[in-house]
Amino acid sequence: MPDNLRRVDLELTGRRAVVTGGSRGIGLAIGRALAAEGADVALVARTEDVLRRAADEVASGRRVVAAPADTGDDASVANMVGLVVAQLGGVDILVNAAATPATGAPFTDDDLEAEINVKVRGYLRCARAVAPLMVESGWGRIVNIAGLAARQTGNLVGTMRNVAVAALTKNLADELGPRGVNVTVVHPGMTRTERTPEAMAAMAQSRGVTVEELERALDAAVSLGRIVTAEEVAAVVTFLASPKSVAINGDPVVASGGARGSIHY
Repeated sequence: MPDNLRRVDLELTGRRAVVTGGSRGIGLAIGRALAAEGADVALVARTEDVLRRAADEVASGRRVVAAPADTGDDASVANMVGLVVAQLGGVDILVNAAATPATGAPFTDDDLEAEINVKVRGYLRCARAVAPLMVESGWGRIVNIAGLAARQTGNLVGTMRNVAVAALTKNLADELGPRGVNVTVVHPGMTRTERTPEAMAAMAQSRGVTVEELERALDAAVSLGRIVTAEEVAAVVTFLASPKSVAINGDPVVASGGARGSIHY
């Protein structure tokens, strides 16, 4: 095979990955991608029956573990990590993707606290639980899934939680980088998942347009000419979870297909 066609080995065979929010959407796509590259994967979500079906779907000759947990609870996260270590022998990769979709709907103070508890404190809980294992082995990757609301107004809760995730990421990267653990944050934009048709219908109704009109507008806002898929975001995350990504630490990676208009440098 010519050198320019040779498959790139991401060196993930035998690595052990935990993916929170792993029962659907971007998290499930990431679980699939990591397993396809040879990693053993623990999928984490709150609903056990949905999670077990997802684990059965991901299985591709690698070990795939369903590890039910509520990342908003300290004890639940500790129990989950104990289960994963017992099943897989350790943790080399953590992908934090557990969060509720940011709808932009009116919210109460309790709603805001719940969002921060899961997407910010939850990410920190999981990182704290697995970082000692990574430091002990001298290698690890933590990838935090945030979102483009970190760079845009119009969704207060989405902006607050995603900016906080970016800040958390940089602090963890500076602390853990010298010990062999890279930490990055990925900002997906609008992403096509199994929930997209339902979400599009609700969004179109709220804006008083047809679904077709809404899709055209969303596609036009992306320089790629269409919104990206969960699988395409997962490909970026899989690279970041690999040893090949060592030059990226603490900085955000945008996986949106190219949001038009803004320049970030």
